[in-house]
Amino acid sequence: MLTIKNLTVAYDDTPVFTDVAVQFEAGKITGIIGPNGAGKSTLIKAILGLIKTQQGQVTYNQRPLKEVRKNVAYVEQRKDLDLNFPINVLDVVLTGTYGQLGLLRNPGKVEKAASLAALEQVSLTAFAKRQIGQLSGGQLQRVFVARAIVQEADIIILDEPFVGIDLQSETAIMTIMKAWRDAGKTIIVVHHDLNKVTQYFDDLVIMNHGIVAYGPVESVYHADNMAQAFSEDLSAILFETDQEVAK
Repeated sequence: MLTIKNLTVAYDDTPVFTDVAVQFEAGKITGIIGPNGAGKSTLIKAILGLIKTQQGQVTYNQRPLKEVRKNVAYVEQRKDLDLNFPINVLDVVLTGTYGQLGLLRNPGKVEKAASLAALEQVSLTAFAKRQIGQLSGGQLQRVFVARAIVQEADIIILDEPFVGIDLQSETAIMTIMKAWRDAGKTIIVVHHDLNKVTQYFDDLVIMNHGIVAYGPVESVYHADNMAQAFSEDLSAILFETDQEVAK
């Protein structure tokens, strides 16, 4: 279990959130939702140690996460990537093997075979030698999912993986995430499409500069929590059908 306790992050002395406490369970796909600027990506980066925190603990099975960092795969937002960097698709996927190899070994035949197999899983074998800047948004996202596959991590964190991609790519990525879940891995997804929450996630974290609610989707995804995190108007739109049925 990935456990967050008393986590506080601030930018220029302005808190993004304070004393956040939440748990992410193995064998679950957990979505993180909230309005723009609510602290969703900040929470992910704080968990990964990519930004400074004022206080708090992040542990995995009671060990500090930094001690088991190689067991974490991270699929960042595409906007954070340099698409002009001269690297091809296969080499990007190969970088996922570096954590297991250590500093003194280079990827060999075994790692290349694993990377090609991962590309086959995401239907991109034919693109192995293509420079990453020549890919569509959906293709690029599948490349980074392939990289996560070869990492063989226990925790996979994806930040807005479905933004600006085609339905085929979204479906392929969800299929892989469900396979990870069924293998007992911990999957955490920052997500924006509220209409797909009940289809995609087992558990849900609802944020707005802190945790509004978290737990099983069927327990926390309801009008009151969404009104608190977003707005009364949005909540009414999302749950209009349910309210009509109740009448």
